[in-house]
Amino acid sequence: MSAPCCAGQLACCCGTAACSLCCKCCPKIKQSTSTRFMYALYFILVTIICCVMMSTTVANEMKTHFPFYEEMCKGIQAGEKCEKLVGYSAVYKVCFGMACFFFFFCLFTIKINNSKSCRAYVHNGFWFIKLLLLAAMCSGAFFIPDQDTFLNAWRYVGAAGGFLFIAIQLMLLVEFAHKWNKNWTASANHKQMWSGLLALVTLILYSVAVAALVLMALFYTRSEGCLSNKILIGVNGGLCLFVSLVAISPCVQNRQPHSGLLQSGVISCYVMYLTFSALSSKPPETILDENNQNITICVPEFSQGLHGDENLVTGLGTTILFGCILYSCLTSTTRASSETLRGIYAAPETEVARCCFCCALDGDANDEEHVEKRGGQTVIYDEKKGTVYSYTFFHFVFFLASLYVMMTVTHWFHYESAQIEKFFTGTWSIFWIKMVSCWFCVFLYLWTLVAPLCCPTREFSV
Repeated sequence: MSAPCCAGQLACCCGTAACSLCCKCCPKIKQSTSTRFMYALYFILVTIICCVMMSTTVANEMKTHFPFYEEMCKGIQAGEKCEKLVGYSAVYKVCFGMACFFFFFCLFTIKINNSKSCRAYVHNGFWFIKLLLLAAMCSGAFFIPDQDTFLNAWRYVGAAGGFLFIAIQLMLLVEFAHKWNKNWTASANHKQMWSGLLALVTLILYSVAVAALVLMALFYTRSEGCLSNKILIGVNGGLCLFVSLVAISPCVQNRQPHSGLLQSGVISCYVMYLTFSALSSKPPETILDENNQNITICVPEFSQGLHGDENLVTGLGTTILFGCILYSCLTSTTRASSETLRGIYAAPETEVARCCFCCALDGDANDEEHVEKRGGQTVIYDEKKGTVYSYTFFHFVFFLASLYVMMTVTHWFHYESAQIEKFFTGTWSIFWIKMVSCWFCVFLYLWTLVAPLCCPTREFSV
């Protein structure tokens, strides 16, 4: 490792420099990107620790293979068998520390407009010091007095934050659907290609939604029984049809010419996904067969075999789930997303149709005023004139994500029996959370359609 590279990494860990890799062959990296990447690594690290704390397999392996395990537990005052470092209470405390970390930086970075201020330097650098601060906050939570009162109060805070995180993601999904349609219809009148592509994607979305509805009706219902599954599948399918008809109704089209079937197709697919996810999270129903033996009904027969290797299913499923959570955090913290939640939208005439419409046009990326090379990866300081994303909103979303992870790992309101190995075992709390999220998503989209009709004197733009 070269001396300039070592100096660069030291400046990154203990100073104001942006983090970069020592490999020269790596492509250029923007300061705004490297900063978000580092905070995401912190989030992933604490999430992995929470999953380990909820794993009985890891605890048993440590007891078996670690010499002087009990002596070590007594030495750190974690109980005879480190029971204070495992289970839902330990996850609550660690996530409390992580949530406090992001909430502190949420307040610390209020109204930062460029990367030249002292607070911006702290936000974009001092990574080793911030890692120590995060570790201190997570560790300090274990020394909070009156643990029972703290855990009971923190549980309700976590539930509220988790619900708010879900609501923000649903709001951004609705905004995503409207933005997609508005972007592609911007050039549809001039280029037939966009009209054809719009129709093709809409057809694919509705085909996926209808296929999902039919498959759920086949695998999650039977001729006798499964009444609740039949009702939920029928209701959610009917809601998708209803919002599709409302989207193309003449009264809505007069007020919102950009409204169409593409948005309702996106919402319908997501509603079908949430319905499937909710039915999969539902506790299994059992009945007695002719031999007086309990059999599970209202679930696909092949799904029972998938749970044979619980460790494989849990590991793969947990990785995918938290990958999606991390993706939601990063995509919902852009400047456009934070402005959307405040009701600020791009003017329709400024839209340029493109396939990768989610990404902002970045034509000036190579014209930034300051580029640094320290013997390794090239760093572009792209926030000298103005921030690329809202620092405060970025940390606020990660604060909510910390609470959502805490509640998800501990099975929400079934925390006492929660284990990471039984992460995908059905519980009623998870089932109803997903089902209510499904209905809330439909309500949000429906409101964006009928709000201009209910308040004709007010200007709406999506």
